[in-house]
Formats: sequence, structure tokens, C-alpha cells
Amino acid sequence: MEPKRIREGYLVKRGSMFNTWKPMWVVLLEDGIEFYKKKSDNSPKGMIPLKGSTLTSPCQDFGKRMFVFKITTTKQQDHFFQAAFLEERDAWIRDIKKAIKCIEGGQKFARKSTRRSIRLPETIDLGALYLSMKDTEKGVKELNLEKDKKIFNHCFTGNCVIDWLVSNKSVRNRQEGLVIASSLLNEGYLQPAGDLSKTAVDGTAENPFLDNPDAFYYFPDSGFFCEENSSDDDVILKEEFRGVIIKQGCLLKQGEDPLGAICLRGCVVTSVESNPDGKKSEEENLFEIITADEVHYFLQAATPKERTEWIKAIQVAFRTGK
Repeated sequence: MEPKRIREGYLVKRGSMFNTWKPMWVVLLEDGIEFYKKKSDNSPKGMIPLKGSTLTSPCQDFGKRMFVFKITTTKQQDHFFQAAFLEERDAWIRDIKKAIKCIEGGQKFARKSTRRSIRLPETIDLGALYLSMKDTEKGVKELNLEKDKKIFNHCFTGNCVIDWLVSNKSVRNRQEGLVIASSLLNEGYLQPAGDLSKTAVDGTAENPFLDNPDAFYYFPDSGFFCEENSSDDDVILKEEFRGVIIKQGCLLKQGEDPLGAICLRGCVVTSVESNPDGKKSEEENLFEIITADEVHYFLQAATPKERTEWIKAIQVAFRTGK
């Protein structure tokens, strides 16, 4: 029986022979991590056993790269991976930590609550329910919420989820809604955002999902991101573009020739902390696009917020093709 796939997606990996960072399709299994050059490849380029391995996050071995984590095997081999943003890195870290813990305890990897342990009715189709929740007209409304001087974009509160389940007649009462919402969370259909909801998921609360207006959650492919609250008093109204343009604006690009295009199909985009050539510079808000044929482009936004918005927009483009 093949090991269960826990999580998969593109990450940027540092080469073991050369100090180059390349996009890899990474698959977390119950007993190890496989990485492929492309998602469509049949055989992995390498495999990292998790038994006896240790995890370091955040890893600050590389000053100019953000959201890096390190896996050290029993043979003292270091493997470095970079996520595109903080929440993505944290999601990988949570699952890798749990996989290592399950191996040490001789247990099978499972989300906190399974269908059997919480007695979830067989008639409940979590996948179909998730699609209903994401419906733009009748589903759970995604909002920009503020807490602790941070703005959480494209997310919703725990009590809004329970409200929706009850009003949609998916459950009979709020307690049953809490069971269903916990199942959606533990199966990966919902993700925690913010300290309160993350603490509950980590096991310090009685229930992994909180029916609480201060507990924030988001859909994993919604484009969620968190940003520090701006000190500006002005409210910037954004025009919503439709059609083939999903975002436009001015960026600084490394290189002498500013003209051209970047193919986003199969690319990976990540934040970069400093000048890519390693020289000291006052440049900030850099991000890197690595194309499918491993061409690296470095771009600079005007503000941290704008950089995050560009990264999210690019991710939507290469994931959806729209």
C-alpha cells in the first residue's frame, strides 16, 4: 500500500550540489518528502526520509530569502525549501511536524478529527459542502478583517461559518455545525488565520474549530494574505479588473532591457529580502519569479503590501490559467 499523500505543491528548493534555488513539485508523504522537477513527472528527483529528521523554521541561513525552512536528516544532510508567503510555509511546517511525530509514535498520519472519531454522518460530502461554501453568490463571504494591527485579506470568521451552515440547513444546530466545521478544517478545506485559530488547531483548545468572531479562517486557494496595518489615513479604492488583466501597475525589473514577457505557466514566485547579487543595497520589496525552464526574474514593488498583492495575483494566474 502506497504511503498517503498529505500535502503537495510547488516550493523553491536549494540544490544539494550547487547554491542554486530551483522550483520543485514537492509531495509530503507519511514517511518522507518526494520532490519532482515538474508536477507531471512520474518519478521523483529525490526523496527525504522523515524518520529521525529535525525541522528548523524559520531558517535564517540565507539572509536574502524569506519563508525558508530546513529539514535535517539522520545522516546530517540539510535540505532547504522556500515558500511563497508566511501562511504557506506555516501550513507545510504543521504537516511535516505532525508526520514526524506520527512516525516516532508508530501512528498513521490523520487530521485531528476523522469521520469515525467524530461520528460524522456518511451522508455528509465534505468536498461538495466545500464547493457550496466557496460559491460566490450563496457561499461564505470572504472579507478583509482587521485584528491586532494586522489586516487579514480574503478570510472569514468562525461564527460566520457556523451561521452559514445553520442557515443553509447543512446542520441542525450550532453544535453539529462545529463538528462539520472541524472536519472541514482537519481535512484541509479550511485553513486557520491568526493566533487564536492557529492555537486551537495546534491542540490547546477543546475544539480545533472555534465558533468565535475573533477566530479567522480562509479557503486554501482563495489568495489569502496577511499584512501589517498601514499608517496612512487614506483609504485606497482598488478598481476590479475583469477579463485577461488581473493586475497591472509599475514594477522595477532587473536587467537592461525592460521590454518582453514572462511566461507564468508552471512558474514559482517568492519574496526576496535583499539584492539578488548579494551586494548591499537599499532596495526593498523584491520578489523573484522562477519560470518552468528555470529562468530567474527579479522585480521590485514600491511597498511590502504591493509586493504581496503581486505575488498573490501571479499565483492566481499560474494556478487557474485565468
